[in-house]
Formats: sequence, C-alpha cells, structure tokens
Amino acid sequence: MKSLRLVICALPLALGGCSTLSAVNWSAANPWNWFSSSPEVSEQGVGALTATTALDEKAINEALDGDYRLRSGMKTANGAIVRYFEALDGDRVALVINGEGGTVSRIEVLDASIETADGVKIGVPFSDVFGKAFGHCVSATGDDSGSVLCRAKDSQHISYLFSGDWSGPQGLMPPDDTLKNWTLSKIIWQ
Repeated sequence: MKSLRLVICALPLALGGCSTLSAVNWSAANPWNWFSSSPEVSEQGVGALTATTALDEKAINEALDGDYRLRSGMKTANGAIVRYFEALDGDRVALVINGEGGTVSRIEVLDASIETADGVKIGVPFSDVFGKAFGHCVSATGDDSGSVLCRAKDSQHISYLFSGDWSGPQGLMPPDDTLKNWTLSKIIWQ
C-alpha cells in the first residue's frame, strides 16, 4: 500500500517532468564543460562549425561541443526551400545555421559571448569597428532590410549587420554621423 501511494504521487511528477527535462542541456552540466570558452568567428567558420560540417543535427551538435540545444526548421529563400538549424542557449537563439548541398554554408551569430578574433561582438557600436561606411558597407536587403551590412576588414567570409534608428528613405544608407551610434546585431559567416 505504501509503495502504491508513492507511485501515485510520483507518476504525475514523472510525466509532467518529461517534457521539461528534455529541454535541459545535459552537456552543460558536465564539470569539464563549465570552464569552456565560447566558439570564435574566424575565416573558417564559428569554432569547429565550418563549410565541411554536414548539415545534420549530430554533426552540428558535435561541432558546437553540445553547448547548445538545437532545433531545425525550413524556410523559403529565392523560391527554394532551405533547411536550417537554430542553436539555442536557454530560450535565446545564439546561432542560425543554414546549408546548401548537405553542408553548412552560412552561420548567423546572435550571441554576444561569441566574438571574432579581433574582439568584435554583438552590441558594439559601428564607430568601434569602422570610421566610415564608404568602401565597407551597403544597405541590407531581404529580412535584414533597414540595416547596414558591412564586410569585416581583411575578410572574405565575415560580415557585420548593424541596426539602429533612422527616419531616412527606405533603401538608402544612413550617413556616417547616424551610423556611428548603430550597434552590431548580427555577425554573418558565409
């Protein structure tokens, strides 16, 4: 009778906790992962996530050392269906990983703890990275319209997306005096 009461009390907790426990990032609980650093954005990719990484959950999870919870999705881009993965840190999207031909082709960094080798990270002002937009930046298009996309200095693969307030005409880039106060909202490796 005593064990039956225990089972009856524990059953709702066990069933209710199943969905909660599946969202726990168990690799983060490992003591050897407590002091690991965040991946760095380089010409090759983001940490071990590179153009040779297969666009599947297992390969992406291994490249990110299991530090993020992954969820997959699909969207349309230029009339084609594109598969992508989001790497979540808690409930926050840290990375968006897109691919073509079965491998990773684009990584969008949204997490301020992930920096470039030059120390550039989400939230830095435009003026800390560039003196002027000319020769570096263009108006962003698509989902990022209203922002400014700038190629990182001496880089073939890294771009910065800066966002801020400006009430000028749609499609035109704000002047440098306005841009200097805009902040980095996305680092893009492609």
